[in-house]
Amino acid sequence: MKKYIYTVMLFVMSITIAQAQRMLPKQKGLEVNAGILSDDKIGNDYYINIGMTVNGKNGNYQLWALEYTHQYHNYKDILLPQETYTAEGGYSLFLLGDARKNITLNAGITGVLGYETINRSETMLYDGAKILNEDNFIYGAGGRLSFEIYLSDRFVLVLQGRTKVLWGTDMKQFRPSAGLGLRFNF
Repeated sequence: MKKYIYTVMLFVMSITIAQAQRMLPKQKGLEVNAGILSDDKIGNDYYINIGMTVNGKNGNYQLWALEYTHQYHNYKDILLPQETYTAEGGYSLFLLGDARKNITLNAGITGVLGYETINRSETMLYDGAKILNEDNFIYGAGGRLSFEIYLSDRFVLVLQGRTKVLWGTDMKQFRPSAGLGLRFNF
């Protein structure tokens, strides 16, 4: 009986001792996100994002990302595509979390730079109408609130609500979105 008790005690101690530290300074991570744009309509509008994080002190981290956004706009009986390609860089601040950082809440702010194309640069439509909005270089700022759950020491599930405010566009300036992602820490 003592063998079983010692075995269970050793097993429990090994679990608590084997906990690695999380959010180590200068640790890098690769993050992949996908989500929907939260406009008036929810449908075929989505984004795909790939980014890199570099941890700082106290659970804060730098964020560098590339993103592709695809939206549709209705015109009579057809859908006109709007595609946006952006690069962003910024900083995310640790707001709340437990002591072992299993669950964290972060708020981030980023600078955004990119290019936007409407109807794949085709200005004439099938009925002779002309699209007055032009393809543009865009710039602006972004904000995000992310809820991060550590599945293991390497894998992090990221739930996020984001928004971007863009200038240089002929379309909407304020673009909210919500998404889900996975981060792998090296």
